[in-house]
Amino acid sequence: QVQLVESGGGLVQPGGSLRLSCAASGGFFRINVMGWYRQPPGKERELVAAITRDGYRSYVESVKGRFTISRENAKNTVYLQMNSLKPDDTAVYYCNAAAQATWLSSAIDYWGQGTQVTVSS
Repeated sequence: QVQLVESGGGLVQPGGSLRLSCAASGGFFRINVMGWYRQPPGKERELVAAITRDGYRSYVESVKGRFTISRENAKNTVYLQMNSLKPDDTAVYYCNAAAQATWLSSAIDYWGQGTQVTVSS
């Protein structure tokens, strides 16, 4: 089992910044891709950004140039630096990790509990 604990959400004014963190713990061999999803009120969950162990990053078009995903493999932690926040970024943000139990196992998706990000004046 893998536990993902998120932190860093909150209320921020438009144009402001927030940094989300997500630390993974538990029994696993390796975490492969880590990412951040978000679910705005009344909408479906969408992938915001993802990063591989080797550092390859991908972003949804709407956050390119404003958000940066990074990770520390030694700490099993992923971050999301969010700058120039807009009201449309308001959502519950969820951490996701694809983890292998052993070196032979397929990766399984795990989710954090979610952290609220509200962008409002």
